[in-house]
Amino acid sequence: MTMTATDVVLLDIEGTTSSIAFVYEIMFPYVRKHVSTFLHSHSKEDNVIFALRQMAQDAAFADENVWRAHPSKNFEDAVSEHVLSLMDRDSKTTGLKALQGLIWESGFEQGELRSHLFPDCFPALKRWKEQGKSLAIYSSGSIVAQKLFFGHTEFGDLRPYFTAHFDTTIGGKRESSSYAAIANQLGIAPTKILFLSDVAEEILAAKLTGLQSIAVVRPGNAPLPSSFDGQRIQSFDEVFS
Repeated sequence: MTMTATDVVLLDIEGTTSSIAFVYEIMFPYVRKHVSTFLHSHSKEDNVIFALRQMAQDAAFADENVWRAHPSKNFEDAVSEHVLSLMDRDSKTTGLKALQGLIWESGFEQGELRSHLFPDCFPALKRWKEQGKSLAIYSSGSIVAQKLFFGHTEFGDLRPYFTAHFDTTIGGKRESSSYAAIANQLGIAPTKILFLSDVAEEILAAKLTGLQSIAVVRPGNAPLPSSFDGQRIQSFDEVFS
């Protein structure tokens, strides 16, 4: 499948480059298991405080002191309870993603986590780079988490393949304005960007901005809506081939 004048390949992660099962069966449970211990050890570090303040803002609290003032729980346990509540709702708020990224960083550095990629992903990254394409990531996971993910894969450190990373600080993935902002930051016309994702609403939002967009169908993904009439692939081998 040859795309028209594509200079940048913009990739989602979960359900696109990596199995949803890996995220839900390995990554998220790791946070659940370690959040309390992590906070007890790191809650006074600047990057953790920043994430907690963002979490408070996401919840419309004045600041993170709402948890310090909890009448029956200590600070770390109150925050842990809030984190688990957000994860129970599959929240994708910026503060939660930032804290998850920091916990995953600890897991990757200790060798307890290793990122899964679909078999066609690494060869495609190499091929696209050889074809002169720039590669970028747009995921609801924080930029920190994205770099950790691609820095500790089954194929080694793949961070050098990517020239840019975007998360929800630039906007929601189902909002067309987010893709306009990405194109602006990349300094490239939207029509020269190819966006690959497993989520139909993201594909449609990107198309509204002028991006070329293809739905990626992977094992374990939710089915695309019956109304979706856009292009779809089952492997990256089908792109620029």
